[in-house]
Amino acid sequence: MEMMIEEMIPTRIEAERLLREAEKDNPGPWGNHSRVTAHCAEKIAGLCDGLYAEKAYVLGLLHDIGRKFGVRHLGHVSDGYTYMKALGYDEVAKVCLTHSFHNQSTKDYIGKFDTSDEELELINHALAKVVMDDYDRLIQLCDSLAGSECVLDIEERMSDVKRRYGYYPQEKWDANIRLKRYFEEKTGKDIYYVVEKETYRL
Repeated sequence: MEMMIEEMIPTRIEAERLLREAEKDNPGPWGNHSRVTAHCAEKIAGLCDGLYAEKAYVLGLLHDIGRKFGVRHLGHVSDGYTYMKALGYDEVAKVCLTHSFHNQSTKDYIGKFDTSDEELELINHALAKVVMDDYDRLIQLCDSLAGSECVLDIEERMSDVKRRYGYYPQEKWDANIRLKRYFEEKTGKDIYYVVEKETYRL
């Protein structure tokens, strides 16, 4: 538990409360998507040296917490980052930022650039300073595996995003496949087996 305080992230119970509160403000499938992301992150981290399953769960649960403030695209990144920073949860703020940017650049963002100039500057400035670690990479992967009810095939999930937004950058597609392989090497197991793809349902 001391690790949670030191690294400025909420407890599991507090994270779950924050998500429930956010869903009241902006109901939608994003809430359960966040729960599936958290499930995947916890399962994978539990098999990786140097990663804490509880921390991974909390980061997965709150990666999209910026959606609390309404239906926004790029805006949910700055909203989540600012909100978590204000609560003193810097580790969560970092993942709110990094989960959408595999290459630490907004140029490959999938969705509308619906931010103010100040918000976009905030995102770009924070991205330029961030040092990515395995928690950032883990949440990027789990975000790409998580549907709103269950774990999806990563290529099906990316195809779904492509259908909804009209495109999916090849570089990001390839990066997600690399992340899947990376964590399969770290866990020594098939990722779909680790995250209970065939059986896990909300």
